[in-house]
Amino acid sequence: MGKTGLKGKVALVTGGARGIGEAIALRFSQEECKVAVCDILSDEGNQVIDRLRKAGGDGRYFQADVTRRNEVEDMVKSVEETFGQIDILVNNAGLIIYGPFIDMDEEIWEKMIATDLVGPLRVIQVALKGMMAKGSGNIVNIGSDAARTGNGNGVVYSACKGGVIALTKSLARELVRYGIRVNCVCPGPTVTPATLAKTEQDPEHTERMDRLIPMRRRARPEEIAAAVIFLASEESSYMTGQTLSVSGGITMI
Repeated sequence: MGKTGLKGKVALVTGGARGIGEAIALRFSQEECKVAVCDILSDEGNQVIDRLRKAGGDGRYFQADVTRRNEVEDMVKSVEETFGQIDILVNNAGLIIYGPFIDMDEEIWEKMIATDLVGPLRVIQVALKGMMAKGSGNIVNIGSDAARTGNGNGVVYSACKGGVIALTKSLARELVRYGIRVNCVCPGPTVTPATLAKTEQDPEHTERMDRLIPMRRRARPEEIAAAVIFLASEESSYMTGQTLSVSGGITMI
């Protein structure tokens, strides 16, 4: 890849304490960005910051629950006070709870909707004020290929991620005149702490899933991070409102 134009930019990554979010935060640091890691997991979040600082990066952990407006507002204010501005926002914080839809309690729906759909809307709305004031910004939402193909036992999660794709397109149209681009990365099955735990519980499920993927393996978090960097960088300067699947070929649309 050529020059990304990311050096010196401030990148805020929600859900940045582990898995895909951790990989995204570390990759931004490698691109010489200042990195704000937002998560509810303080120990893991601070460990990510320790890792990037040991590698010569500049970052700070900010604790916030994206389902709580006051915490999001305080977090964004703190990031802006610490680094001066937010140039890039990656909405990665998410929650998935599997189970047959017919048996799923509405309380579980509400938790997923609050995190996976309302959470990104909330963080974007709060962070937009600063981006609009300076006339530039870049938002990358993390969707899911579950929204594009459907996911049995993941109905509500898939619906939320479908909403993320729709909000990406709509916001892209609304914000382009302010110099703000909005795109979406949809990971396919990815090796994360959560999926590794599921593999231990049901290794046959993992084997069946891998057989459905044309590349016959799950993504590494770093491969998802690479797509985020592309969409956040000058390499994709003529792209907005786009949804990019990183799924080993499981989705080809």
